Amino acid sequence: MKLGARKGDPARGLAAHRLGLRAETIAALWLRLKGYRILARRLKTRAGEIDMVARRGRVLAVVEVKASAQAAMAGERAVEALLPRQQQRLARAAMHLLAMRPALAGLDLRFDLVLVAPRRLPRHLPDAWRP
Repeated sequence: MKLGARKGDPARGLAAHRLGLRAETIAALWLRLKGYRILARRLKTRAGEIDMVARRGRVLAVVEVKASAQAAMAGERAVEALLPRQQQRLARAAMHLLAMRPALAGLDLRFDLVLVAPRRLPRHLPDAWRP
């Protein structure tokens, strides 16, 4: 923590926000390179926000992006960092998404995780969890 910075410090919050936006941009580029089409970023629903919605073929991926200052975040540890209540919120948000966009309802819904860390290629964990 910087000298004089405290928990709840606006400067610290702004830095975390910027890190999150940068990680989401990197994740979107990575998924596009893998053949996904990004349908939405930072999608707000009544149940909460979805970092990214991507589609490839018949798969509709609800993507959570995790940024880490650590160079190597193990995939299992990253999935564990996604608490059960966050997983439930994302599942509810996905249901709201499908209600808002009925044309997507026939696709295979999947929950993915993309890990972004400094000096590393992003790690895409398809089907990282199931609600």
